[in-house]
Amino acid sequence: MKKLFILIISSFCFNVIVAQTNAIKITNLNTHKEKIIKENKRIKLKTIDGKIIKGRFKLENDIIIIDDIQINLTEIDELKRNPLLTSILTSGFLIYAGALTAGFGVLIGVLIDSTAFWLTIPAAGMIYAGIKSPNLNKNHKIEKGWKFEKISIPK
Repeated sequence: MKKLFILIISSFCFNVIVAQTNAIKITNLNTHKEKIIKENKRIKLKTIDGKIIKGRFKLENDIIIIDDIQINLTEIDELKRNPLLTSILTSGFLIYAGALTAGFGVLIGVLIDSTAFWLTIPAAGMIYAGIKSPNLNKNHKIEKGWKFEKISIPK
């Protein structure tokens, strides 16, 4: 009975030790504002070399892994969240609105007034902006006083 009790207690302790989530803590050194991004969230980061990498991230030691690309935390120049829902909604809206504008511009240009063909120019801009998928979230840059570090959060 005593061995069973010790086995159960040790399994609970093991579960507590293992059940932790890694995260990136972003701290502003000037205002001491902190933000936490948990593991497996979508981020967009730019390295010191200028490479831009997007995707879900995993943390191991002080290394971020995105799509089998390993980046050390000290090599990050900019970091921002890149939520999927926001990306889908903004790009979908811009592409749809651009296509409608282009369609109405051509339709009105053919049937009513030829100056309506000018509507295809902003329509092309909207479609291009939708394809590029704008990210409206706050960008955290090292040069603006943000510091990145790995932390563990208990579940």
